[in-house]
Amino acid sequence: QVQLVESGGGLVQAGGSLRLSCAASVRTFSPYAMGWFRQAPGKEREFVAAVTWSGGTTYYSASVKGRFTISRDNGKNTVYLQMNSLNPVDTANYYCASTPRGDSHYNVPGIYNTWGQGTQVTVSS
Repeated sequence: QVQLVESGGGLVQAGGSLRLSCAASVRTFSPYAMGWFRQAPGKEREFVAAVTWSGGTTYYSASVKGRFTISRDNGKNTVYLQMNSLNPVDTANYYCASTPRGDSHYNVPGIYNTWGQGTQVTVSS
C-alpha cells in the first residue's frame, strides 16, 4: 500500500518562503491527481492546491493563488508545494493526498483516499 511522506515544514518569518515535498513510497505510482491541504488548530481541513498527475493541470484556493505553486516530478513520484510571501495565517499542518478520481472536485477532501502524516508550517510575524 502506498504511503505519502511530507517534508520541508518549519518555522519561517512573515514574507519568507518554504518548499514542501511529498514522496510516494512505491516505485509505481499513478494517481489521477495530488493535492495539498492544511489544517490549523480548531479549524477544518482546507484545500490549498492540486495537480493532475498526467497532464499537470493545477488548481489553487483563492487564498494562496499567486503565492503558492504546486508541481510534480513523475519520475520521483513526488509532489511539491512552493510557498512564497508567507504570512501568519498560513500557519497550519500541511497534508498531501492522492486520489484516483478524475472528477475535478479536487478541493474536496473526501475524494482523496491516501493521506500523508502532515508537516507543520509556522509563520511568525
